[in-house]
Amino acid sequence: MLRVVNRVFLGLVGLVLLVLGGSVLAVGLGATAPSWWIHDSKHDVLLNDAERTRWQDDGWWWPVVIAVLAVLLLLALWWLVAVLRRRRLSEILVDTGDGEGALLRGRAVENVLTQEAGQVDGVDGARVHLTGRRTAPEARVRLALAPHVDPGRALTDFTTGALTHARTSAGLESLPAEVRLRGVKHGAERVT
Repeated sequence: MLRVVNRVFLGLVGLVLLVLGGSVLAVGLGATAPSWWIHDSKHDVLLNDAERTRWQDDGWWWPVVIAVLAVLLLLALWWLVAVLRRRRLSEILVDTGDGEGALLRGRAVENVLTQEAGQVDGVDGARVHLTGRRTAPEARVRLALAPHVDPGRALTDFTTGALTHARTSAGLESLPAEVRLRGVKHGAERVT
C-alpha cells in the first residue's frame, strides 16, 4: 500500500512541478499567458516588492514562515527515510540460551529456504525474502507450481518441511510466512 501511495504522490508532485515549470518557461520565452495566470509577460517577476514585503513588519510572519519550512523539511526527511529504508532483513538475532545472542545472516536463511522449497514435489521455482525485525522475522515466499500439483499439498509440504526446518534451526519461536502460489505455464510442444 505504501508503495502505491508513494508512486501516486511522486507522480502528482512531478506533474504539478512539470506544468508550473513548463508554463513559467513558456511565458519567459515569450508565449502569451491566460489572464488568470500568475505571470503576464517575460519581464514579470514571481513576487513584486509589495507582495514580498507585505507582512515583513508583522511579528507573526517570520515564525510562521520558519515553522512551515521546518515542517516541510521534516516531512521530506521522513519520506526520504521511508523510501530508502531496507525492505529485506539483513540479519536475525538468535537466542543462544546463555544470555548472549548470535547473528545469522538473512541472506543465508533466504538461500536455504529457497533451496528447500525448490525440492518440494511439484515446485518449479521459489523465491524467499525475509522482512520484519531481526528479533521477529517474517518470510515472504513465492512458489511456482507445476500444472499437475495440488496447491494445498504443496503448501503443506513447504510449511511442514522447509519453513519448520528454518524456524527450528534458527531457534525462533515463530516464523510467520506469506506464501503466494502461482502456476507455471508450459508452452505447447509439437509432437511428430
